[in-house]
Amino acid sequence: MEIERGTIKDVPFESRELGETLNLWVYLPARFSPLYKYAVCICQDGKDFFQLGRIARAADELLAKGEIEDLIIVGIPYANIPDRRRKYHPDGEQHGAYIRFLAHELVPFLDREFPTAQMASDRALAGDSLAATVSLMAALKYPHTFGKAALMSPLVNEKVMEAVKQCTDPKLLDIYHIAGKGETEVKTTDGKIQDFITPNRTLHQILAEKGVPGFYDEFDGDHSWRYWQKDLPRALQYLFKKV
Repeated sequence: MEIERGTIKDVPFESRELGETLNLWVYLPARFSPLYKYAVCICQDGKDFFQLGRIARAADELLAKGEIEDLIIVGIPYANIPDRRRKYHPDGEQHGAYIRFLAHELVPFLDREFPTAQMASDRALAGDSLAATVSLMAALKYPHTFGKAALMSPLVNEKVMEAVKQCTDPKLLDIYHIAGKGETEVKTTDGKIQDFITPNRTLHQILAEKGVPGFYDEFDGDHSWRYWQKDLPRALQYLFKKV
């Protein structure tokens, strides 16, 4: 079967919250039409999701098979490692501003510029490692805006766990969560070595106890796109399953 390929557009967006212009990567499916309404997947580490995760190719193939609903994918790239940490880490100086940017600037912009479905259940945040952490934190803070999240091996600390415990609307969320059994010694961006799998198991337990709907699985592998890329089709199928 010949698979039709979607298009990827470079869309500049000026953020007041962040005080900078971001060059968004926007995937539109092959049969995109302004007459239809589309679900949206917003990816932190956006360039990595497109280049290392090959998310556009995964979406093309799943759409061709009729296994997921029509969707638009938005990738938000980071400038460099320090910039990524400032925005994504719970202790980062721009962490709060980045989450406000997602909810108060980016979503209204996407809803104006593209034919989006505009329901929380039709919007997902996705990320790997620290990008997964900020995706979860944003969904917890704005569950009426972001109803779903895909977490690939998030960094989990006390702030993250406490945010889940304080969640007042757990039933509004749907969390896809994976982590690697080999993620016992992960080198983080601050140069430290951390165990990721143990805190991820704790996070899964807290999410379950809180009553947050979702899916959890552990893969045989470590903290890298080599494994996250293979899992992306399943994540998309879970988040955007065709009804």
